[in-house]
Amino acid sequence: MNKEEFDFTQAKQGALVPAAPNKTRITIRLDTDVLNWFRNQVHEAGGGSYQTLINEALRQYIQVQDAVLEETLRKVIREELQTLSQ
Repeated sequence: MNKEEFDFTQAKQGALVPAAPNKTRITIRLDTDVLNWFRNQVHEAGGGSYQTLINEALRQYIQVQDAVLEETLRKVIREELQTLSQ
């Protein structure tokens, strides 16, 4: 085969499979041991997506951080209200 046999005039550049809604393709560098841990978790569970597992772990982290922030704000407000009432 030679190059003349291929017609790329209608070809589109980019990913072969478009990203799902609410998903963003990124490049990220993770430590090998961290990535292997997630891959092993999926393997031990009998399959799945390590990327989905990483996404779930990040989402849980966000929820914990939000809860910590909320509790801190509540504490500060209680302290300020107590100071004002004295």
